[in-house]
Amino acid sequence: MIPRYKIKSYIVSNLIAWLAGVIWLIPFLGVLMASLRPYEEIVNGWWHLHPFTITLKNYIEAFNHPMFPIGVGLKNSLIIAVPSAIVPLIVASLAAYAFARYSFPVKNYLFTFIVFLMALPQQMTVVPLYFLLRNLHLLNTFRGLILVHSAWGLAWITFFMRNYFSMLPTDVEEAAKIDGASDFTIFYRIVLPMALPGLISAAILQFTWVWSDFFLALVFLQNPAKYVATQRLPLLRGQYYVNWGVLTAASILVMIVPLFVYALFQKYYISGMVGWSTEK
Repeated sequence: MIPRYKIKSYIVSNLIAWLAGVIWLIPFLGVLMASLRPYEEIVNGWWHLHPFTITLKNYIEAFNHPMFPIGVGLKNSLIIAVPSAIVPLIVASLAAYAFARYSFPVKNYLFTFIVFLMALPQQMTVVPLYFLLRNLHLLNTFRGLILVHSAWGLAWITFFMRNYFSMLPTDVEEAAKIDGASDFTIFYRIVLPMALPGLISAAILQFTWVWSDFFLALVFLQNPAKYVATQRLPLLRGQYYVNWGVLTAASILVMIVPLFVYALFQKYYISGMVGWSTEK
């Protein structure tokens, strides 16, 4: 028999969670309604449901905008975000495994320096990075922005994966060493498959951060044809007239990509985050 106070506590906690979820959804519902309904129906409030007309006209206009089509922005964002998530993950995983399994001089000092880099504001580095990319002829290129995002993600991914690797059991690795496996073979064939949830978690977080970035793209991309999705959103407002239907539809299109990625890998993402505090 479950005690009555536990039942009450369960009901109250669920009601609070549902209430917080509904409150969080209200602004999103407003954006969604504005993107799916004609402006005439929402001018006095999106919560008025009479008449109620569903149309995809705003999405089509946003995707094929004559000046700043959000479809091109989505493509540019993918071109930047995908390699910016994969490249630092590969490099940082190798470094994180070394920090988790090996002892070498100045190891603790070097790891402390990496943690310090995580606290470094972007604004402090943007000017030297600008001149560096200009001297390397990488300014206003996708490769330059990918390089910056990858370098910026190395510190936190190394910290993240080092903690995850530290939670993995070492018995299998020791057995592989006895059988004559090399360090790289152990890392590639044993450790990486075991750490797949952590790798996917780090990749999703890095992808989402790069996808949502506006500041670095604004500084390093100056050609309108190369603008990413977050750069194009404010430009859809227009100079004299704001088409809220097109603007909200574009916002939904930009928002839906990281949501889709999270929904697709949700199981691995949750497992990877829980793996920090769970013994394997």
